[in-house]
Amino acid sequence: MAMIRIAHHSIYAHPLPEGHRFPMLKYEMLPEQLVREGTCQREQFFAPGRILDQHVLRTHCSEYYKKLNAVSLTKKEIRRIGFPLSQELIERECIIAQGTLKGCAFALKNGISFNIAGGTHHAFFDRGEAFCLLNDQAIAANYLLVTEQAKQILIIDLDVHQGNGTAALFRNNPKVFTFSMHGKANYPFQKETSDLDIALEDNTKDNEYLDILALQLAHLFSTVQPDFVFYLSGVDVLKEDKLGRLALSLEGTKKRDEMVLSSCFERNIPVQCSMGGGYAPDVNLIIEAHANTYRVATEIFE
Repeated sequence: MAMIRIAHHSIYAHPLPEGHRFPMLKYEMLPEQLVREGTCQREQFFAPGRILDQHVLRTHCSEYYKKLNAVSLTKKEIRRIGFPLSQELIERECIIAQGTLKGCAFALKNGISFNIAGGTHHAFFDRGEAFCLLNDQAIAANYLLVTEQAKQILIIDLDVHQGNGTAALFRNNPKVFTFSMHGKANYPFQKETSDLDIALEDNTKDNEYLDILALQLAHLFSTVQPDFVFYLSGVDVLKEDKLGRLALSLEGTKKRDEMVLSSCFERNIPVQCSMGGGYAPDVNLIIEAHANTYRVATEIFE
């Protein structure tokens, strides 16, 4: 059994308004699927607790974070986020961020770690956006740098939506290289500039996607030479996804994960994975696609 540690807590899924519960079901269903099939054992999961304010404030401005915790954002700011705000939702986001941060320690020790949630790449320095309140991987990246546990970080964002918040946060930081491969015509419609953006046309299929990714991964690992990788493994690239516009198959999405995780393993570079998006109408398809990421990791890092 691979020494994979996975951040998870039941607060990830509750409480949310009725209309938002369906996409959150995966955070409860995925761990059960992984345990039931034997890919993971229950002792591999850990409950992160709440992140310390000091870690958040390396990435997000104090005024925004203070208003967030006081649940006092303006109506406009709340509309941009997309969720009705509550203290429970904010607590959930702080736990997610801690799960990613704590996962870094496990990845440094064992090669890889996961956060069942996370991938909140639309959160900016001073605002939340598109269901993202705090940018978990950005917070963790800044933590690794300030504690000198990493010197050169590569963020591989393969969610179907561009990681605009992450791109903006690290725009002037040469120690963090941001790579986003996403749908050209998809949200956000006004994109930020990552260190490397690959914008794909609608209905891009497996072969074209994987050929482009293989070329870019080889180039990135050679030129960036990271000593830590964050991987955002959103499965909203699937052709069935209602918020996507690409056309990857389940097998193509699995091959994508194999390429990224193998690239890290072969170079002995620790990697922290956050799940990101997945909005297919069939929640079982979402679970299968996310579960493939863990299955691949177990095979590669055993």
